[in-house]
Parts: sequence; structure tokens; C-alpha cells
Amino acid sequence: MDHHRADPRALSVTPMALPPSSHGYENAMFKRRRFKQQLTLQDRLSAWVKQVQQQAARLPPGAERDALLKKARQADVANHLHDWVKSPGLQPPK
Repeated sequence: MDHHRADPRALSVTPMALPPSSHGYENAMFKRRRFKQQLTLQDRLSAWVKQVQQQAARLPPGAERDALLKKARQADVANHLHDWVKSPGLQPPK
């Protein structure tokens, strides 16, 4: 029985191209434009919740209305959690 071992030097390695340089021109293409929000995330979320609740109120009972109300509840809970976490009375766990 002939047992052949592969010579590790004989294994082919596929050359890999390196990504383009991050200096100069390429870097300018990926800069994010910053936008200063006029309202806080919590204020925008509260406004969105009211809008979605009004939209859901115009829909007949059903899956679409339920889905909108569920999203509104989740956003409202997120706002309440944020208020709770930021409250001065919150104590760290012991």
C-alpha cells in the first residue's frame, strides 16, 4: 500500500487583492453627513407613537391595525424605559 503525504509547499495559494488605500480620494466617498436633530429621539419617538396610533384608529380591526398598535406600544415602552434609566432615583443593583 502506497501512502502519499501532500507536500505543504506544493499546496497552491490563491493570491488575494488588497483593498484600496484608505488615504485620500477613497476616504472621501464614505464620509457620513452629520445632521443635527432639532428634537430629541424621545420627542421624535413620542410624535411617531401618536401618529401611528391615529393611523391605526382609522383602520378596521384586523392584523394590520394590531401590528401598528404593537409597534406603537413597543416605542412607548422604550420611551418609558429611557425615562426610568435616566431618572435620578434609579439605584444600581446590590
